[in-house]
Amino acid sequence: MDRSDEMSVYVNVVREGGFSAAAKVLGLTPSAVSKQISRLEERLDTRLLNRTTRKLSMTEEGETYFHRASVILADIEEVEAMVSNRLDMPRGTLRVSSSIAFGRHQIVPMMPDFLNENPKVKLQLSLSDNLVDLVQEGIDVAIRVADLTDSSLVARRLAVDRRVVCAAPSYIEAHGIPQSPEALRDHNCLVVSNVPSMRDWEFSFGNTVRKIHVEGRFETNSGVAVHEAALAGLGIAQLAAFLVAPDIRAGRLVSFLEDRIATGKPIYAVYPHRKHLSPKVRAFIDFLVGKLTPVPPWEI
Repeated sequence: MDRSDEMSVYVNVVREGGFSAAAKVLGLTPSAVSKQISRLEERLDTRLLNRTTRKLSMTEEGETYFHRASVILADIEEVEAMVSNRLDMPRGTLRVSSSIAFGRHQIVPMMPDFLNENPKVKLQLSLSDNLVDLVQEGIDVAIRVADLTDSSLVARRLAVDRRVVCAAPSYIEAHGIPQSPEALRDHNCLVVSNVPSMRDWEFSFGNTVRKIHVEGRFETNSGVAVHEAALAGLGIAQLAAFLVAPDIRAGRLVSFLEDRIATGKPIYAVYPHRKHLSPKVRAFIDFLVGKLTPVPPWEI
């Protein structure tokens, strides 16, 4: 086994979280994978992984090796595609990460068109509301709704996460519509309990933005559950327009205080910085730009 093969084994062990999982991906036995890691560590005269009965963790040297090996393997894949005249054809496995709500309601419905346009691409979509390390998790593209701070990533702005304050018609019939942001304090507001900032809703007051602290009788650690609770008439919610636009169009939810909502956070497609962007990543980002800019579908 040459050095690039050793790198591939090690990178897959880290990404998959263990020898057995990596063995399935590589088509090897777990014992063969374990032996390859041991030989690699022996050749480098360095321990790369800390092994316990429950999990593996990288040493400091192992983390350095992982990040550099991931870049090298990506470069090898690219140069092989180049010399075999496949550079312009999107192909291979594309690993995409997204938040749960955006992934379910926006990415998944668009994927039939993308996969039909790119028949040589296999897409793996990972949905999580946790911040994902793109390099460590082997992610090609991530969709992030946030002001970006990681300068090691390349970002393409796609849209804006406009927020909507809304409630079901049954709640409005029983409790009325708040006529000002301050009036929300007298209403049952639905909040995400595990994110303290989600209790402070931002509104525009002239040239300034102020936060209104809200409370209610129903709390949950899931934004998806807040959406369902709003549909059930349990209270007022502040949710993303990309999530509730179909409900508002259908009359299942009613929005209000539209002229007081503060500007939302930008939505980006981000990917690790590389000199040459692979065809599959370029095709995916171009596809998203075509679908979401200049006006995203939830604004139509």
